[in-house]
Amino acid sequence: MIFDEIIVVRGGGDLATGTIHKLHRCGFRVLVLETPEPTSIRRKVSFSEAIYEGKIQVEGITAVHVKDLNEMMKTWDNKNIPVMIDPKGTYIQKLKARVVVDAILAKKNLGTTKDMAEITIALGPGFTAGVDVDVVIETSRGHNLGRLIFEGEAEKNTGIPGVVGGYSKERVFYSPCDGKIENIKDIGEIVEKDEVIAYVENMPIKATMNGVLRGIIRNRSEVKAGLKIADIDPRISEKTNCYTISDKSRNIAGGVLEAIFYMKNTFSER
Repeated sequence: MIFDEIIVVRGGGDLATGTIHKLHRCGFRVLVLETPEPTSIRRKVSFSEAIYEGKIQVEGITAVHVKDLNEMMKTWDNKNIPVMIDPKGTYIQKLKARVVVDAILAKKNLGTTKDMAEITIALGPGFTAGVDVDVVIETSRGHNLGRLIFEGEAEKNTGIPGVVGGYSKERVFYSPCDGKIENIKDIGEIVEKDEVIAYVENMPIKATMNGVLRGIIRNRSEVKAGLKIADIDPRISEKTNCYTISDKSRNIAGGVLEAIFYMKNTFSER
């Protein structure tokens, strides 16, 4: 069957991109499903940016925005990754995909169900393994990061960012109000404490420390109050990290790959 090895990944943000990248390199044909206006922060390492730019390359792998099945097949033939606007996941059934990975990371289930495919996997909180999906992958930093969960849920979202260079909450920025963001600084730029990095409806967003702007939501995006819009890495020497897949993303990707082969082996033994 031509579609036997298709894996549909819902979501193309930076954590999803680590999984997509790894699955592609392992020989799977991956289709990424996104919303019409993705709001990724780490845009330089998010395949979702193909929706805006037409294509994007992350660590040597290219993702291409496609609009139909013919374009999707051509993209696979060219050894690239197709990214399609399909927030409801209608192409999952059209392709009869055997594996579906929910990598939206919305901290809640936005519509993925266990009957969508033979193997269903979800990243992070908001899903119950064995009920909503077959396997949940732990996304919380710490001892269990990347662990496969077959019963129950991942750790609840604490709302506290992971510690980087000794900083946690201070390095992440949220929109103070609804409105349009106007970026002053771009990803990879060095910023200083109290320097304005963006405005939301004329309200300044100021850096809370010296560091590298690791991620910032796309310029002129419409944002909601409380939405994460940027983050700073206090380690100025780590500027190149802005353009590479993170350790957390790679760890989660390993968990997804393990889950796929574990489930396949389980089915073959029945």
